[in-house]
Amino acid sequence: MTPLAAGNARLKEIRKLARRAVRAERGQFLADGPKAVEGALDVPGCVQEVFATEAGAETYADLLSGVEVTIVEDRAMAGLSDSVTPAGVVALCRFLDVPLADIAGPLVVICADVRDPGNAGTVIRCADAAGASGVILAGDSVDLYNPKTIRASVGSAFHLPVAVERDPLAAVAAAKAAGLSVLAADMHGEADIFGADDLLAKPTAWLFGNEAWGLPDELVGAAEHVVSIPIFGRAESLNLSTAAALCVYASARVQRG
Repeated sequence: MTPLAAGNARLKEIRKLARRAVRAERGQFLADGPKAVEGALDVPGCVQEVFATEAGAETYADLLSGVEVTIVEDRAMAGLSDSVTPAGVVALCRFLDVPLADIAGPLVVICADVRDPGNAGTVIRCADAAGASGVILAGDSVDLYNPKTIRASVGSAFHLPVAVERDPLAAVAAAKAAGLSVLAADMHGEADIFGADDLLAKPTAWLFGNEAWGLPDELVGAAEHVVSIPIFGRAESLNLSTAAALCVYASARVQRG
């Protein structure tokens, strides 16, 4: 089979998925790289087509065993991939569409207005690693299907239920309705995370805000408790994904005994 060239009409249409509006209209996105493709293949019906360069198909032969693969030229792969150095394999996927009501369990993460795809993807990855039961991207958060979000999650966006909810207060209300205690992470919180085991032992939804300005007052007020991570050195604050990792692991430590 002759590899598809960058000018192929079908590949041109698929490249349009780089735009959020096109992804939303079509309900499709691209999973870029072997970890993302592996995660997508684990979800029944998620992958619609797999593209690989000849070298990529050879390198990831075990991953792609039994999968129908469309071979593309290196230049065509560069157009499909969001990475500076494409790994050589990309999957065309359908939206996962996890309902908000499906996000329940002893440990949930709510991200409100988290704009950076690297942060969002890393929070999803940390939540997955800590054994959380789901993540909610709420408000004006970055698109879950942004290629950088999917890549930063390193496959966890496929392993862990991630719901999207435009109204952050609705996400908080859903968590409470599921029996979760909502803890807002804020540097001015009244509870110190290192002395909050009684709070952390409860089924919990952690609430994190925007990277620059944190949580608005109405969301802080909607939480049962506001918890801080103490700063012992001269740094003014922690990166969002770092703070989220500390919080979810603190909960996991207590909940798992």
